[in-house]
Amino acid sequence: MRIKHIETFILSDQLSESFFFSQWSYSERQICIVKITTDNGLSGWGEGYGPAPIIEAGIKQLTPILLGQNALEQEKLWFDMYRKTLDFARRGVLVASISALDIALWDLKGKAFGQPVSVLLGGQQRKRIMPYATGLYFSKSDKLASDLAVEAASYVKQGFKAIKMKVGLSIEIDVENIKTVRAMIGKHIKLMVDANHAYSLREAAELSRLIEPYDISWFEEPVSPEFYDQYRQLRSKTSIPIAGGECEYLRFGHHQLLKNESVDILQIDICSAGGLTEAKRVAALASTYGVEIVPHTWGTGIAFHAAMHFIANLEAIPGRLMSPEFYIEYDRTENGIREVLTTPKIEMREGYLKVPTGPGLGIEVNEEAIHQFRKS
Repeated sequence: MRIKHIETFILSDQLSESFFFSQWSYSERQICIVKITTDNGLSGWGEGYGPAPIIEAGIKQLTPILLGQNALEQEKLWFDMYRKTLDFARRGVLVASISALDIALWDLKGKAFGQPVSVLLGGQQRKRIMPYATGLYFSKSDKLASDLAVEAASYVKQGFKAIKMKVGLSIEIDVENIKTVRAMIGKHIKLMVDANHAYSLREAAELSRLIEPYDISWFEEPVSPEFYDQYRQLRSKTSIPIAGGECEYLRFGHHQLLKNESVDILQIDICSAGGLTEAKRVAALASTYGVEIVPHTWGTGIAFHAAMHFIANLEAIPGRLMSPEFYIEYDRTENGIREVLTTPKIEMREGYLKVPTGPGLGIEVNEEAIHQFRKS
């Protein structure tokens, strides 16, 4: 089964209303996806996380390495791409290009063997995953706290058992927003906060102290991803679990977080950190440190389903009769591309998602939607 053709597509969708977080605002969705076709007519789909035009350029740079190769040998192909880019791309967007291609190869392999990717990764440790709603971004509203509370209540009504909200405007504003949201959703819904590395260590420690009474399940990216030691210091100053890792690349970057005791929860992004092949290695590495994984997930149904298969295969460390919940991030901001690009639709029932059972990623890609959103 030889790789015959590799196509890239940049999809974009202008949002009806911009939203922002601690670093910048979003007014448009833009994503790069890739299709790998083999000489027997099978095709697999992948997705990269990061600046779409740069990811596309990276895929085109990597394409000659893959053409004509056996599509089933995804680990060998991963290493070929890694070795030939190591001198200039140990970190950054080109790793996202490798990630997109790797995911597509796993999709292909699953289709070739008629098996879900999670089975090929080693087996489904669970049949369902709990999604948490990512939303509660900032707006210019003069009643932001109450608006966020209403939004949070809508997620509870939809059946979500966990919600993540943005922080990072200021300690005072963040505390007021968190207090208002917690009062609205009650004490039984899990609540996480994400600063997108907005704060200094001093500020993050102060905010942690002030929000501990509101039962925060984790504090995500409290400080810059460059400051591993500050992550470790913050863990010693708060009872709130600290999460991070979406800005790391490969097992080597995630090892920095682990060996420095920086995080309680590791948040690898499969679409940027090396694909499913490397994510499997990161999971093994994290298990040796006893650190749980909740991957960062953003983009289309391709990325979402890749994350579902990965999470389905994760071991519960330590093992026990009654397994803990395993979470997947479910972005609730406007995403017209995700809603029509893949089938079946993502459907939550009683607060859970069923692990896909179809071959490969378990999805079909609507190529008419590609034409609808393709950036000319």
